[in-house]
Amino acid sequence: MARIGILGLGNWGTALGYVWCDDGHNVLGWTIEQDVYESMMTDSENQKYLPGYKIPKMQVTMEISDITSESEIIVLALPSGVILSVVDDLIPHLRPSHVLVDLAKGLAPSEEGGSGMISDAIERRLEEAGKSNPVIVMTGPTIAPEVARGVMTTALVACHDRSVADRIAERLSTSNLLLKAADDPMGAELWGTYKNTVALACGLVDGLHAKGGDNLKAALVLAGFSEGMMLLDAMGAEPSTAFGPAGIGDLYVTSTSPRSRNRTLGEKLGSGLSLEESQGEMHMVAEGVRACRMFNNRARRLGMEAPFLAALGGLLDGSIEVEEAVRRMVDSYQG
Repeated sequence: MARIGILGLGNWGTALGYVWCDDGHNVLGWTIEQDVYESMMTDSENQKYLPGYKIPKMQVTMEISDITSESEIIVLALPSGVILSVVDDLIPHLRPSHVLVDLAKGLAPSEEGGSGMISDAIERRLEEAGKSNPVIVMTGPTIAPEVARGVMTTALVACHDRSVADRIAERLSTSNLLLKAADDPMGAELWGTYKNTVALACGLVDGLHAKGGDNLKAALVLAGFSEGMMLLDAMGAEPSTAFGPAGIGDLYVTSTSPRSRNRTLGEKLGSGLSLEESQGEMHMVAEGVRACRMFNNRARRLGMEAPFLAALGGLLDGSIEVEEAVRRMVDSYQG
């Protein structure tokens, strides 16, 4: 039995808490959202993010020090825009035995420097604080409600130290959550972030209704995946990672599932809503908008052309219309 602390009780963090409690682990969740805390405390259910799943064995706190005192494995189930500020609060409480598992699918702000990866920014903060806790990236095709209801799911756990990844994969896998160890955390995190841009593009097709279709969506997946292969290779990803759970696996499910936040945001944009209106209708963060802008910036810094991302970025910034953006993205594929 592992003692697991989960920082962030959105739908993914809550779903993991549900399956790990069911597997016999001791799980403590942390949230800053008062309504989530009260729902979990009074009803043993996260009615905001994962309604319909009772988790009576899961304890909940709003104090970050409780997580470090009660847990050995600390899971960072937080959006990329806030994870580093929470890590800053977490680090003073860490013990040498703590292992950090990063679930965030996004790039660090440009002012962070370095590789641009959140896991890298976490490791640099740890080093500056004189700590050497291992950081693991966990990513893959993981729609949270499906994980909660027991659908067989694979995901990647990647760490520079392969032995740590092997140990975490073994301890946190369940009968239906199959974790695969790897030693390319940068590639895993890059693909876990990049696929959100392709999902946004595929959502546009769903919003176009009669003007869309599976043929068009397939063309966008091909164009987006091909551009990702070139750009992410230049950013340091191992080519083989593209063909595993963190790459094509996650890209497929996020681009096609009706439960995908990024695909859903794209569908709203495709139906004619503005970006502000589309985001206003969602209560969960869709990382694809920020990812698109950051990857466009990174491509410019590398001196690379990224026409798929450029077209999507033009749509998000309001400089081109949906149909023109889709055409440019399809045309970006060079074979």
